[in-house]
Amino acid sequence: MKTLIALLSLFLLPLTQTQAAQSVYQSPADFVTQALGSQGKSKGKGQDQAKAKVFWFSAEQRQVIEEILAHDFRPLRTRYWQQGDDTVWILEEIGKEAPITVGIHVRHGQIYRTKVLIYRESRGDEVRHDFFTDQFKSATLTKDKQLDKHIDGITGATLSVRALTKLARIALYLDRQLSLQNTVSPDDT
Repeated sequence: MKTLIALLSLFLLPLTQTQAAQSVYQSPADFVTQALGSQGKSKGKGQDQAKAKVFWFSAEQRQVIEEILAHDFRPLRTRYWQQGDDTVWILEEIGKEAPITVGIHVRHGQIYRTKVLIYRESRGDEVRHDFFTDQFKSATLTKDKQLDKHIDGITGATLSVRALTKLARIALYLDRQLSLQNTVSPDDT
């Protein structure tokens, strides 16, 4: 009996550690509401709900995102929220083994706020702290799709730092693509 319990512990312990590693710091809906305030909300079903829009990726845009991520990117679309010159993106990227969900608020083509919403890795969650995410404030995208400012790493969180940096680049790229779409006149289509 003791042997059976020991064997079960060996198999079940990693599962409980994986589940325990997930930390929700803020819900995506709360991030959107905080970023856009009441201006980005509409009434529905008795509650305030942010109006999500859908960004459909062209083949060229998916290729650019794959270059930023340095791996395949399969989604055909993503949701975003927009109010004037503000866009909010809820994006995910794998850190070492699990996805990190990040909210990125872009205003006038530069990052206004970055927040780790859900962290699922067992290590590296230091990226959730303001001392790290504040580095992204006012960052813009260069012509070669890099951030215009250096982001300091965190010992033991290298892959998480890379994931957040990639997501910041993608949010800025998508925001720029929206701006380009909005400047195309009806005669140009």
